[in-house]
Amino acid sequence: MTEARKLSILVVDDEPEIVTLLRFVLEKDGYEVAEANNGQAALERMGVMDGNPPSYKPDLIILDIMMPVMDGYTLNMKLQGNMATRSIPILVLTAKGQKMRDLFEMAPNVAAYVQKPFDPKMLRELIAGIVAQPR
Repeated sequence: MTEARKLSILVVDDEPEIVTLLRFVLEKDGYEVAEANNGQAALERMGVMDGNPPSYKPDLIILDIMMPVMDGYTLNMKLQGNMATRSIPILVLTAKGQKMRDLFEMAPNVAAYVQKPFDPKMLRELIAGIVAQPR
């Protein structure tokens, strides 16, 4: 009998406290968690270079917007430009509220927006709903 594959979540955020909290909450729920502290690091972590298929493809990306090197908006545009990554659902986690939500309004892969600070219980329920969706 084979063991079921753990669902994988990539957390892309430059705030170590947020990443630590998310890792704790998500691993407690049985998810495999990877992290990147900016958009460029996320692309490298996934192995998305020059249109090649990713070497790591998470089931969900939790994405901050305001980060150094490459922001979340730019990362999502690059993911949208790659056939292998454009369907990965994104949960936007931001302190910027409506202004940032408007930037992502046309992105078909954005499944939800959560404003910081967030309620971990609500976030857990939201994530469970997103990853349960067939893709």
